[in-house]
Amino acid sequence: MPLTTEAFGLSDIGKKRQHNEDAMLIEPALGLYVVADGMGGHAAGEVASARSIEVAREHIQTHRKAITDLAEDPTPSHRAGATAVVETAVQRACADIYRTATADASKRGMGTTFACLVVADRRGVIGHVGDSRVYLVRNGQCHRLTEDHTLVNAQLKAGTISKEQAVSSQYRNVITRAVGIQESVQVDTLIVDLVPRDVFLICSDGLHGYLSDSEIASMVEAFPREDLPAKLIAIANERGGRDNITAVVVSVGGDEALVGEVSEAESRMEALRRIPLFRHLTYKEQTAVLSLATTRSYPAGREIFIEGQTGEELYVVIRGRVSIENGGVEIAELRPGGHFGEMGLIDNAPRSATVRATENTRVMVISRADLMNLMRKESILAVKLLWSFVQVLSDRLRLTNSELSEARQELAVVHAIQPFAED
Repeated sequence: MPLTTEAFGLSDIGKKRQHNEDAMLIEPALGLYVVADGMGGHAAGEVASARSIEVAREHIQTHRKAITDLAEDPTPSHRAGATAVVETAVQRACADIYRTATADASKRGMGTTFACLVVADRRGVIGHVGDSRVYLVRNGQCHRLTEDHTLVNAQLKAGTISKEQAVSSQYRNVITRAVGIQESVQVDTLIVDLVPRDVFLICSDGLHGYLSDSEIASMVEAFPREDLPAKLIAIANERGGRDNITAVVVSVGGDEALVGEVSEAESRMEALRRIPLFRHLTYKEQTAVLSLATTRSYPAGREIFIEGQTGEELYVVIRGRVSIENGGVEIAELRPGGHFGEMGLIDNAPRSATVRATENTRVMVISRADLMNLMRKESILAVKLLWSFVQVLSDRLRLTNSELSEARQELAVVHAIQPFAED
């Protein structure tokens, strides 16, 4: 049974501006929800934000099959196809706005931010450029799923300013990436699992500039979904309202028949977060890694891989149990949350053990090729993963040295008592 969604949105001029250059779209038939914050002045910013939504909507409508394919069967190729549709939609909007601005001197330099969520049943595809944001509130916690393309955020990532300095920086509104300023733009995309009771907030900086993540989570818990946009906008206005303010709230629903799938989606994230390799990633980065993962089922007694075989995949147990065997002898048992095969992410080396399902088992699988592709696109994520790899290898080296030291001591004891035994 498919998930259901409800969406509510509101846009407000704020207290300081003469015109509202924000635009939004709520289109449940397409599963498309967008916020765009235009720039370039009256009649230019408004044109850019509205046109970006119009062009992107048309492209997604035309290529809707890629979205339905993802909904029906989330294979790696279908995930890539849906992501490509969203990215191309924003690129088409970018080229369209750039051509318009080039042809009309009164609109020269206009552009817009763009943040969207495209719902494909149990998955959502996020597309993002600029400093509008997409948040996910799940189980009372607010997670930011987009990263601001601003000068201040770039300085924070580079470590040249502190968080305290960023709040008061004169450059906090300087955007480093926008739709329409140039003929093309780099689009951030992300696929996220959807589960009942999830709430997504898509908003312009006129809202998130006044609210912390914890406040957003509290308000989602406190107010009916249909009242949230107005309540959020009211707070932004009370705290200054220096910009246009737009909020779109998308609420995910479903019945009890989906409890098992909800549990699996949550188990996947919880298991990933416990693996040392991924522990230091942000929620957004962990979600990006999860978007690469596939799931496989094994009946009791089936081998997942065999000692001596080469492999380049990490496995995480979601349901069931597996036995780790070396030379035909069981040396460990893993239950849900346990992981194995992580060294395959480093090198396509022979497996050091055989892994067998001891009951009907479901595992999450992440391949080295997919992870490396993600690392090429996300430099900060790559640095974190490489540092975690070093820590994991260092821990294993220390453990091996400790075991060797104990073995040497035992051997020395044996050699010391051997003459007495012979006498």
